[in-house]
Amino acid sequence: MQFPQVEMNIFETILARRSVRSYLPQEVTRKTILSLLEAAVRAPTAMHEEPCAFVIIQNREMLRNLSDRAKPLFIEQARRSAHNVEDISNADFNLFYDAGTLIIICAKSTGPFVEADCWLAAENLMLAACAMNLGTCVIGTALPAMKIPEVKPALGIPDQFEAVVPLILGWPRGETTPTSRKAPHILNTIACLAT
Repeated sequence: MQFPQVEMNIFETILARRSVRSYLPQEVTRKTILSLLEAAVRAPTAMHEEPCAFVIIQNREMLRNLSDRAKPLFIEQARRSAHNVEDISNADFNLFYDAGTLIIICAKSTGPFVEADCWLAAENLMLAACAMNLGTCVIGTALPAMKIPEVKPALGIPDQFEAVVPLILGWPRGETTPTSRKAPHILNTIACLAT
């Protein structure tokens, strides 16, 4: 597969990537999504297991229904941990921020590192999307709903697979300036002694 030409180098892309929570109604093409999935499967994978499988949802009604199903589960968890749920409690709030595409990275429940592999694939996908001027955001708040036995088949997730990383994708509405980050917190540096 040939990847699209992009103008950012890897460091520019890493610095530019951010979570986007406001999207234009314009859909992302299947060709673009397939390019992003190709980038995802190029991520490092423990023991070359390559456990990732993908569900792509571009049905806004289904996304709204999934958001409505997931919100009460998340609100219950958030209240137990004393998090503010005011925005999410609003009936009009959409957990997927009205993005037109949800990609669910799934894995079979085998192997000690399958979840890590899925997260590495997600990062590759998000960086590739950023380089193509697309926005992404991981929506972990939707994960509990994706594990409900009657929801999994509606999403096309077979019994032997589990949803690991739900992320939205779309064309950002407006400029997406990166947020600041703390400096690296180095606990220790161990170096070889000079002889």
